[in-house]
Amino acid sequence: MKSIILLSLLFFNFNLSATATKIIVRAKAKDAKFVGSSLGGAYIIIRNKTDNSILAKGKTNGSTGNTDLIMRTPRERGKLISDAQTAQFLATIDIEEPTFIRIEVISPYNHKQAQSIVSTELWLIPGKDILGDGIILEIPGFIIDILKPRTHQYIALKDVQNKVFELKANVVMMCGCTINSGGIWDSENMEVTAILKKDGKHLKNVEMSITETNLFEGSIKLTSAGQYEIIIYAYNAKSGNTGVDKVNYVIYE
Repeated sequence: MKSIILLSLLFFNFNLSATATKIIVRAKAKDAKFVGSSLGGAYIIIRNKTDNSILAKGKTNGSTGNTDLIMRTPRERGKLISDAQTAQFLATIDIEEPTFIRIEVISPYNHKQAQSIVSTELWLIPGKDILGDGIILEIPGFIIDILKPRTHQYIALKDVQNKVFELKANVVMMCGCTINSGGIWDSENMEVTAILKKDGKHLKNVEMSITETNLFEGSIKLTSAGQYEIIIYAYNAKSGNTGVDKVNYVIYE
């Protein structure tokens, strides 16, 4: 009788023992490559959907991936688009039974004005690893950094009145991939425009053109003092990608 009880307890404990289960999560920019170390990574949070507890968290590490494999090779079912160097977050999670999880990706982690939170939910089964490409979450948009004028810059009217006032912005894909004229990410397919506002009212729109890799420029003429705001957006009609950055600056007499 004691032997039967002992065997029953061992069997019961065996069934309840946690099993280490691996899962790979990747963040991929829409119409581009993976978010890797060169951009500061994407931040991953894996939660137990039942109680919202965090099972794993960390950043993706590695390269943006193989350009030919991701962007030029026709996609076939079952064929990987990642390789050994491609950025990933690998989590090992101890679970006792099938667990419904929520995966959140915050990307790009180091560019708050362009940051998106993308999520998905799925069942994680004990001992049934999800490797290879893993779970890929798509990050839409562009990262835009206005370089000129600077945020809250004070500029004397006498220095700019009726002169060419330059606007500059750096625009990249959400993986950091470069934008060029005629390149894989072709600036000819992208509309980059500055919206100029003064004292809260719209003044004009200014089309911006690429002058070197990732750099878009335009110009305006300022005729009066006031509180100015520049909103620069990028838009690609083919991919649906959009991005925005804003700065405020002051022209004083």
